[in-house]
Amino acid sequence: MDDSARMWITPVPALDPDGGEPAVLLGHDYASRDAGERAISRLLDRGHEGEEGVFYLLPFDLSARYERTGDRLAVVVTTSRQLLVKEPADLADFADLPVDGADDDRVVLLRREIVTDFVPAEQDGEKQPVLLIDHDGSASSLAELFDRFEAGEAGIAVLNAE
Repeated sequence: MDDSARMWITPVPALDPDGGEPAVLLGHDYASRDAGERAISRLLDRGHEGEEGVFYLLPFDLSARYERTGDRLAVVVTTSRQLLVKEPADLADFADLPVDGADDDRVVLLRREIVTDFVPAEQDGEKQPVLLIDHDGSASSLAELFDRFEAGEAGIAVLNAE
């Protein structure tokens, strides 16, 4: 499956107006009925506020992992199942999320992949973070998502990556 409509590799004008290094971006529809995307919305809502208007995610909350198979680059977003369960009804809502094959204590919330030769940069042994664009799902292009971010109608979450 080609997820290129919801995964991009491009410089992010809002973060680097000079059009520097490309970043890996994933679109996240906060209005989606998909259990994984609903779980991401819940976790984004419980971010840890630092300075006013800036929320931080802990790697335990949400993290991303790069996987390469031939000419395909995939990004897998995971969390700990314990973070999703606040009430008994949550068990049914999120029970079908797949267990992460790399870590039995985590579940897969989102997986996107595209055909590319792009290799995420590493610095001091750490992989390049993944940027998650949180929007309402009606945007038709990456340019429109950037415009919505500039207008305060979309957010960008930075996810640590493995």
